[in-house]
Amino acid sequence: MKAIVYERYGPPDVLRLEEVAEPQPKGDQVRVKIRAVSVNAPDWRLMRATPLLARAHSGLLRPRFRILGSDISGTVEATGPEATELRVGDEVFGDLSGFGFGGFAERVCPTAKALAIKPASVSFEVAAASPMAGMTALQGLRDHGRVQPGQKVLIAGASGGVGTFAVQVAKLLGAEVTAVCSTSKLELARSLGADRVIDYTKEDFVEGGDRYDVIFAINGFRRISDYRRVLAPRGVYLMAGGEWPQIRQALVWGPLLSLLGPERFGPSATKASQKDLSLLGELLESGKIRPVIDRRYPLSGVPDAIRYVEAGHAAGKVIIDVDA
Repeated sequence: MKAIVYERYGPPDVLRLEEVAEPQPKGDQVRVKIRAVSVNAPDWRLMRATPLLARAHSGLLRPRFRILGSDISGTVEATGPEATELRVGDEVFGDLSGFGFGGFAERVCPTAKALAIKPASVSFEVAAASPMAGMTALQGLRDHGRVQPGQKVLIAGASGGVGTFAVQVAKLLGAEVTAVCSTSKLELARSLGADRVIDYTKEDFVEGGDRYDVIFAINGFRRISDYRRVLAPRGVYLMAGGEWPQIRQALVWGPLLSLLGPERFGPSATKASQKDLSLLGELLESGKIRPVIDRRYPLSGVPDAIRYVEAGHAAGKVIIDVDA
């Protein structure tokens, strides 16, 4: 089968399309014929081992995961002897980031726990665009932010993969949503339900005088002290990504700031959950949320797709059409 593999850390040029052995399911694994897969920030971070802390997960000197790619959709074509949840022919989707990756390929053999049934009315592209970004937004705002109806929520980085889901999830939870993005993405944020949009190239939300009950920081970098200035009493600041300085400040200073008052600061950790993955499928099926798909590439185009996502240009998600 064909797959995108890499043997050393570096830029997208280290990725190569090769013929590799077809995986065989063992234990509770199932073999999935992949129809679509989406690109996420962890793909390029693991590819480059950036920050160096990533090597603790991906391998100190060389990559432990030869095939990247986590958000997949496809059809089960074989099952291991202990796999009882899924059957051959089931259409599934899921996030493989906690189960060894392997999505940039024609087939993969994850544990059945990483997957959920794809609703029949949801396309393979839509399903592949949703797991990591959708779960990050859902668990971050619902579980860590504990967003309540009527609260004010700020989404910083509202036009990316996670941000586009976060705007929709916050609205579903009944919040008043302020979306921060660039000029060209303002209408996109409005179309997803944002009550207010801020063009960060023209306006600084820190200087606006508003306070927010929950701040969900995704892309770019602002000092955690800036976010603290606009956080409401007993508010919650959550870091769900961004540049390394933003990540570092949330990890280091977040717990310390949380000790100084009733406000909470820290990262928004996402956990694998079949229950939440199935809920995500229901929300997609009902039309209550939808992914925004920016571009599509064939499997051979994974290096270009990662280059595009890494540059920060994507509005929503970038899809790899494996069938193409």
